[in-house]
Amino acid sequence: MIKFLDLQKINAQYQDEFQQKMKLVLDKGWFILGDEVKQFETDFAKFTKAKHCIGVGNGLEALVLIFKAYIQLGLMRKGDEVIVPANTYVASILAVLQADLVPVLVEPKIETFNINPDLISEKITSKTKAILPVHLYGQLCEMDKINEIAKQHNLLVVEDAAQSHGAIFDGRSQNLEFRNAQAYSFYPGKNLGALGDAGAITTNDEDLAKVLYSLRNYGSEKKYQNEFVGVNSRLDEIQAAFLNVKLPYLNEDNHKRKTIAKRYLAEIKNDKIELPFWDFSNNHVFHLFVIRTENRNKLQEYLKDNEIDTMIHYPIPPHKQKAFVEWNNLSFPITEKMHAEVLSIPISPIMTKDEISKVIQILNQY
Repeated sequence: MIKFLDLQKINAQYQDEFQQKMKLVLDKGWFILGDEVKQFETDFAKFTKAKHCIGVGNGLEALVLIFKAYIQLGLMRKGDEVIVPANTYVASILAVLQADLVPVLVEPKIETFNINPDLISEKITSKTKAILPVHLYGQLCEMDKINEIAKQHNLLVVEDAAQSHGAIFDGRSQNLEFRNAQAYSFYPGKNLGALGDAGAITTNDEDLAKVLYSLRNYGSEKKYQNEFVGVNSRLDEIQAAFLNVKLPYLNEDNHKRKTIAKRYLAEIKNDKIELPFWDFSNNHVFHLFVIRTENRNKLQEYLKDNEIDTMIHYPIPPHKQKAFVEWNNLSFPITEKMHAEVLSIPISPIMTKDEISKVIQILNQY
């Protein structure tokens, strides 16, 4: 069986370094906001070309804290609207709601799976204060267009970069505007994955960073002095240690993913299968390789019979979830078509050439 994602094999490569880091953390005896967190924040800020990196508990909390910090700074108020792609993972929407803001759904482009910038302006109202582009499956949104819209309407841009570690837009980092912020998840299956939950925020905004450092730690910059109503969302010291081991290998791993993607795009030739769009720039790191087909369940079963594991990201669009019953009657035809057709096939840096060839062969025979 070709596993969809073999985390055990991925992390086995770092076993010795993990053990050394574990011993180092245990010997130091400092387990919260210690040297490993500081090192990761410094190195990940450098990696993303950001001025600040704030380690937090997970990707969802990274988004929530950004919005809460903007509210604290007076740039947003509870009840403000945030533009969100209709086909995103539910965490993007939960973050908006948990910050007491209102998500406004916008259809994606079916070719890229990312929010359609041409549809954003018509959804902007006097209550709109931010756009939340989600770099889905590892491909950056059209940030030049989105930032221009934000500039015209004086909106904040908060990027959900949970799946796009290392993606580069137009030769620049993702940090395209001074007041932007990016939220990252290091869930174990991500391109840069911890061995548990972990997340981070990057930003060039000094004021935002200052508030975030406090908000993640009970609203306290100095122990027992609480300036804000904060939360406990700190990047764990041991997870930071594991991330410090894996970060130097991220670009190499992303290169391997893109190499596999190039083979898939060049060699999968089947009229029943729609391949994803990629312009072959560095704007995509292929966290996932997502194909579309009209009879998704049949294809998935066929691949399973041929010992190829797959996953569906995601089977139910947010507006059809029971949690959002007030949206259940809304119509987003592109989003609904996408969610009915998408199928993620194996792509990871530890796949062998034979495994890649088998995936291509079996798909071409479908």
